[in-house]
Amino acid sequence: MPVPYRWTLLYTLPFALLASAGLHAAPLDYTACTDNILPGSLCAMHAVPASDEAQGQGKETLQLFVRKIPAKGISKGSVWLVAGGPGESGASFYSLLPTLRRSFAGFDLLIPDHRGTGYSSRLCPAEEAADSPGGMALAGAEWASCFKDLNTAPARARQFSISNAAQDLRSLVGTTQGNRPVYVYGVSYGTQLVLRSLQLGALPVRGVILDSLVPPQNDPRWDLSQRSQVVNEVGLQVLAQCDADAACHAMLGEPAQTLYRRVLDKLRQEPALLATIPGKNLKHFIGGMLDVPAARARIPALLQDLDHGGGTELAAVRGLLNQAASSLGSYPQSSISIPLVSMISNAENNLRPGLTRADVDGEEATLLMTSPLPRILLGGGLPTYFQDRYFSQLPASLPPVLVLQGTLDPKTPYAGAQAQVAALRQAGAGQAGAGKVTLATIGQAPHFILWAAPACFEQSVQRFIAGKPVQDCALTL
Repeated sequence: MPVPYRWTLLYTLPFALLASAGLHAAPLDYTACTDNILPGSLCAMHAVPASDEAQGQGKETLQLFVRKIPAKGISKGSVWLVAGGPGESGASFYSLLPTLRRSFAGFDLLIPDHRGTGYSSRLCPAEEAADSPGGMALAGAEWASCFKDLNTAPARARQFSISNAAQDLRSLVGTTQGNRPVYVYGVSYGTQLVLRSLQLGALPVRGVILDSLVPPQNDPRWDLSQRSQVVNEVGLQVLAQCDADAACHAMLGEPAQTLYRRVLDKLRQEPALLATIPGKNLKHFIGGMLDVPAARARIPALLQDLDHGGGTELAAVRGLLNQAASSLGSYPQSSISIPLVSMISNAENNLRPGLTRADVDGEEATLLMTSPLPRILLGGGLPTYFQDRYFSQLPASLPPVLVLQGTLDPKTPYAGAQAQVAALRQAGAGQAGAGKVTLATIGQAPHFILWAAPACFEQSVQRFIAGKPVQDCALTL
């Protein structure tokens, strides 16, 4: 299947120029997208140096894909939407355009695919091509050939570091010229990428919105190897809320943790019942339910039903999880780049590279809710890259920043966001960005406020753009 768009190769701009003030660059040459995914959208490709060593004419370049959703009527400005991951393309925003249009009313929405994702240059071009056996996702023998090629040419793999991706974002922002305001929005890993871009120098933007902010990189409480501990902490809060709620406690007739532990024992003794649980791992399954508020609310009822040997609640929950996944849509560029996830996660956000399977087994045995992520980090089989001088550092100056954070976030925990906000404020003390970091708390919300709590997102963003104080909000089901 051919790539469903047309583009013009524009230029190569050395990183040395990008680091200069202003970041002025030629505007992108957008043309009508031909894939009909989002009618009326425009597409462009932008050439960037493959790495910060690849400066000057004739050096290797990579291609970045950008989709533009023009504002209705006369544009007030532009918003760059930076996806999470690492490994997610800009397609993660496509189904959320109604909320984004209301939140950024009158603004052009600019949605790039990170290097290594979507229609941008890929780590394994042959295996991740749209017309390959697995499409843009790896499938079958493609896994082995992709990993073999990357290990044979590790220098290419290392071109896909977060610092190089941060230079990409700076280059893209530099193409939005004129006097109209520009904003940058990033979610999850995208918040880390935006902060890395700001470390490299000031961006000509009116403001930055960080949704589900990553914790400080050097804090061992919240790195990715600790994801199960983070999930468990949020899960325990959910169980405690049931105990504190008269109706929920009356339904169970006992503490929620007591019921949960009994169900775990029951599953160990009844293989047939355990086989009904997706992945045959209740701790992982309930850990995943924490991401979806409607499913999270049914955890007590699910435990009670499993205790009685029933499957009604399990079927209902699986339906809710499937509905939540489908709400984000499925597009040709939606598949996550697992090689990119592995490399950046291990290089930037894993403070325990020596963790073993036995270590993970021992830690999970003490927890009630867990995540599969710590196991995924084990023995990635891919070349990584050395942390550069920007690791765990923060920008010295910032534009106005709005942080949107849920109190029940099982991926980027609320306490981690608080710590990061405090660090940003301290780093900017005495500089241009001092006192401009606002934390808006979204009560009861999980990860990804744009998706999980759209009303709160819309209210907060509109006030931020209008220069009004942003108020805390609470998720309502």
